[in-house]
Amino acid sequence: MDLLGTDFPYAQGALNGKHAMVCGASKGIGAATAKMMAKAGANVTVCARNEAALNELVEELATLGKGTHTALQLDLEDTENLTSAVHSLIESTGPVHILINNAGGPPGGPLMNNKVGDFEAPFRRHLHAAHTLVQALAPQMEEQGFGRIIQIISTSVKEPIPNIGLSNTLRGAMASWAKSLSNELHPSITINNVLPGFTNTSRLDSLAQSIQERTGKTADEVQDTWLSQVPIKRLIDPLETASAIVFLTLPASGGIRGVSLAVDGGRLRSI
Repeated sequence: MDLLGTDFPYAQGALNGKHAMVCGASKGIGAATAKMMAKAGANVTVCARNEAALNELVEELATLGKGTHTALQLDLEDTENLTSAVHSLIESTGPVHILINNAGGPPGGPLMNNKVGDFEAPFRRHLHAAHTLVQALAPQMEEQGFGRIIQIISTSVKEPIPNIGLSNTLRGAMASWAKSLSNELHPSITINNVLPGFTNTSRLDSLAQSIQERTGKTADEVQDTWLSQVPIKRLIDPLETASAIVFLTLPASGGIRGVSLAVDGGRLRSI
């Protein structure tokens, strides 16, 4: 499929006039989401620590749609400065209508091997940062009469994945936080989660490497084990995940609120 070309699933003006802030946009699902949103007509601000990667991405976004795109170097663990960074962004580019909360996951391994201190940075980068951003952006979303907040988390929300215990714990906290907010936010603001399955990203590569080092399995053996659990028998393309994310940001998605949508090729066994 050419999801940014002939197979693009939405009208190219579907997000015209909307400003999206995409965190963790330097690679993987974050970058794919920024591209899909630009193709749909949104003005996209891409955020991450890697400024060079962001600038390169902004150049690509300019070829996909007619929106205005911006790079914002941002460290999500630096929660003290997130609010001021958001206010500066709004002053320079206008209101933010769409927030994509996305950040890199913690290292794999059994949960019992983690010390209490191991939880601090991942929770700052994910839960603390997301909460700070929502508190900063929700009031102006309400003023605009439109807001969409999406968390990119994991299928471990539904079924814990072996040997990534800290990640499982973190993702579960994010999902519960979002569900709680779905009962508190203004009716014009929706909040939902997207749960990627085995997706062809560098994050999956790093998890595979960790498994290889721990078990002695080859890369092919690790991937075969994963794919044996997936009815479609392949990894998910990040653009497929991004297409689901974009749908949840459309005006037509206003009736969808507080849900966790798996994009996993059918891997989950739960309903």
